[in-house]
Amino acid sequence: MLLVGNGTLVTRDEVNTFIPGGCAAIRGTAVAEVGTTDKLRAKYPDAEFIDAKGGLIMPGFINAHMHFYSTFSRGMTPPGEPAADFGQVLERLWWKLDKALTIKDVYYSAMTALIDCIKCGCTTVIDHHASPGAVTGSLFEIAKAAKEAGIRCSLCYEVSDRDGERIAYEGIRENINFIDWAEKQNDPMISGKFGLHASFTLSDTTLKKCREAMGDRHAGYHVHVAEGPADEADSVEKHGKRIAERFRDFGITGKNSIFVHCIHTDETERRIIKETDTAVVHNPESNMGNAVGAANVLGMAKDGILIGLGTDGYVCDMIQSYRMGNALCKHASKNPNAGWLEIPAMLFDSNARIARRCFPVDIGRIKEGCAADVIIMDYVPPSPLTADNVNGHLLFGASGRSVVTTIANGKVLMKNRKLIDLDRERIFAKARECAREVWKRL
Repeated sequence: MLLVGNGTLVTRDEVNTFIPGGCAAIRGTAVAEVGTTDKLRAKYPDAEFIDAKGGLIMPGFINAHMHFYSTFSRGMTPPGEPAADFGQVLERLWWKLDKALTIKDVYYSAMTALIDCIKCGCTTVIDHHASPGAVTGSLFEIAKAAKEAGIRCSLCYEVSDRDGERIAYEGIRENINFIDWAEKQNDPMISGKFGLHASFTLSDTTLKKCREAMGDRHAGYHVHVAEGPADEADSVEKHGKRIAERFRDFGITGKNSIFVHCIHTDETERRIIKETDTAVVHNPESNMGNAVGAANVLGMAKDGILIGLGTDGYVCDMIQSYRMGNALCKHASKNPNAGWLEIPAMLFDSNARIARRCFPVDIGRIKEGCAADVIIMDYVPPSPLTADNVNGHLLFGASGRSVVTTIANGKVLMKNRKLIDLDRERIFAKARECAREVWKRL
C-alpha cells in the first residue's frame, strides 16, 4: 500500500471532490481509497507514505495529441529559406526531419520526450509518429521506450502518399502489426491506433487500402483534419467533398477515432463529427505557431462534440497548452470572458474521456478503482484555494515544472523531482549525439 497525502486532493471525479489535507491510498496499479490524511494513515499504519507537503495532489495529465519524433527539432535550423506558410513549414521542417530519422533516433527522441512528460506530470500520451526512412518496427521501438519510462501510450504510424507507394504500404503494415500486437499484450499501458497524415496527402487508393487493412478491428484512426485551409481546398477540388464527409465515406470516423485540429471545418462537417461521435483534439500553441488559424472550440463544445487538448509535439507541459488554449480562445472570439468553462473541460474531462476510449482502464480521476496516475504539484496558493477556483490557480499560478512527484499505474516514476529508474543525463547525452547526426542528414 502506498499513501500520497498531506496536500490538497483534487480528485476530478464526477462531483470534483476537493479534500484539504487529503490523501490517496494506492494498492498495486489502482486507487484503493481517498480521504483525509489522518484517517488513511491511521487505517494503513504500515503503508509507505509520500508527503505532498501542502501541495496539490491531482490525477496525472493526459496529452491527447503528441509527436515524440519532433523532439530533435529543438534548436534546429532547417536548411534553405524560412517557411512562408504552413505548407512550407511541413515541407522544409517536419518532412525533412521525419525522413532523416533512424530506428535509433526514434527511440531516443521518444525517450527524451517521455522523460519530459514525467517531469511535467503527464502520465498518458496519445502519440502520432512518422519516420519514412525507418517505418518497420518504429512503433515497437516507441513502445519499448514507453515501457521503460512507465508512461501510458497510444501509438500509431502516420500513413501518407508523400514518400511513395512502398512507404505508404509499409506504414499500413506497421499500424496493423502494432494494433494486433498491442491487443494481444492486454496491457493497460499500451494501445494502438491506425495513423493517417491528412486528407491532402492521402489518395482514395491509399485510403481504401487502409480501410481494407483495418478490417473489423475497432482501434480507430488518428488523423490531422483541416489544419490549414489548403487541406479543405484540396479535398473539394480532387474529391468533390469536404474532409469530414470524405473520411466518413471511407469509414474513418467513429467513437474510437481522433480528428486533430479541425480548424477549417464547417457546420456540415461538425455535424458529421458529432453524429459519428468522433473526438477532436485542439492544439492551440501549434496552431498559433504555424499561423493556421484558431479552431472554433466554443462552437464545437456547444454542438456537443468531444474535444480534448494536445500539444502537437511543441511541448510536454499540458498546463502550457491549457494556458495557450485559454488565451487563444479569448483572442479569436474577441471576448475576454470566453473559454472559462470549455478549456479546462478539455484538459480535465475530455482528455480523460478520450483516453478511456484508448485504454481498458478508468483514467483521469483519483477515485476507487481508477488507474493510479497521481501527481504532486509544489504549489502554495497566495490566495484562497477552493474547488471552484482551482482551475484558475493552475492557469495563472502553476506550470508543468511545478510537478515534484509523478506516479503512473501505481509506480513512482519521479519523487521530489528525482527520476527513480531513468538516467536522464545518459539518455539526453545519447539523444544529443543522435540529433547531431539527424541534423547532418537534413
